Amino acid sequence: MARKGENIYKRKDGRWEGRVINPQGKYQYFYAKTYRDVRAKMKNLQEQNKAANQKPVCVQTNAADLFEEWLAGDTASRLKPSTYESYYYCMQGYVIPHFSLPENARLSERSITAFVRSIHGNGAISGSYQKKILSIFKTALREISKKSPEYTPFIEAVTLPKVKPCTEIPVFSMKEQRLIEYAVQSSADQRALGIILCFYTGIRLGELCALQWGDIDFEAGTMSISRSVARIRNFEPDGNKTQLYVGTPKSRTSCRKIPLPAFLLKLVEENRLGPMIENCYVLSGSTEPFDPRVYQRLYKKLLKKAGIRTRKFHAIRHTFATRALELGVDIKTLSEILGHSNVSITLNVYAHSLMEQKKKAIEKLNEMHVAHMGASSFAVSSAVMAAIPAV
Repeated sequence: MARKGENIYKRKDGRWEGRVINPQGKYQYFYAKTYRDVRAKMKNLQEQNKAANQKPVCVQTNAADLFEEWLAGDTASRLKPSTYESYYYCMQGYVIPHFSLPENARLSERSITAFVRSIHGNGAISGSYQKKILSIFKTALREISKKSPEYTPFIEAVTLPKVKPCTEIPVFSMKEQRLIEYAVQSSADQRALGIILCFYTGIRLGELCALQWGDIDFEAGTMSISRSVARIRNFEPDGNKTQLYVGTPKSRTSCRKIPLPAFLLKLVEENRLGPMIENCYVLSGSTEPFDPRVYQRLYKKLLKKAGIRTRKFHAIRHTFATRALELGVDIKTLSEILGHSNVSITLNVYAHSLMEQKKKAIEKLNEMHVAHMGASSFAVSSAVMAAIPAV
């Protein structure tokens, strides 16, 4: 709430924000951890203007403040809470600290290029997260340039590099999958059966935890995915630090209907935790969703029990896709089951698995050749081939 007579507010993230209007009619923002620090910054500017005995002059806003202003603006209201959280951590963890350094205080082609180089190729940051950071950074730059056209020329002059996708994805071998399934079925915790559900449908952890009985059609043998649950930061100053958020899945195409094999339908029905009421969650057995972080702990415990090294839960989704390709499922169908926004994403992620399938297909041609010819050699002898003139 603003204090009387001052344009100073306490933000949802606990910091203080002050703003004044410059001669051009635009807000100039100030940020600090305490009310006094913000007020001191504003007072310092006023004293500088008085000392110069002139009206406030237009000074380029500090680059870090520009990004703070963008993040504190209508960004939160336009994005899903889970998406805003990822924006917040990327900006506060990488972008704002970089532009808070004295040498990067001004938004320029040099400071932008320096940031891109600090992220691109950084071995401590995964390729996928590098891509995410630079994508959010690009969005922020584009929206800042719309409100402040004076930054447009050098923002447009910077080209963001393409981050190479990871060539290898974590996948459980068939033996490992069987060991995990055995550990799940012998577990006293019935919620562990959700892991088997993921192995045979490819759904994400958040989608599993958001699954309600009303989403499963036992007659049609299908499962509808229309929600996802995540534990996110609570940006309200009063209350818990985090909260469970139930919202729509990752993208529009993530809302999908997946056919279920008969054994899964039977498994789910026989091991229910509570009444099969439409609005009850499958994993919790109540009207409250199950916490994905708690399920992560159960998953790691089962991996340890099965004697398998720890891998991210998402490896189960990759394993499902790999098995589907091994069984000859076409890429378009697989893409729809996974809920990817387009087939190209599926092709890019599982390029390695597709290459293995191509090799197997070519090997079948080799086997056909050997079977028909009776030997692993060409029908035409090398002597005859040598006598044929080159074209």
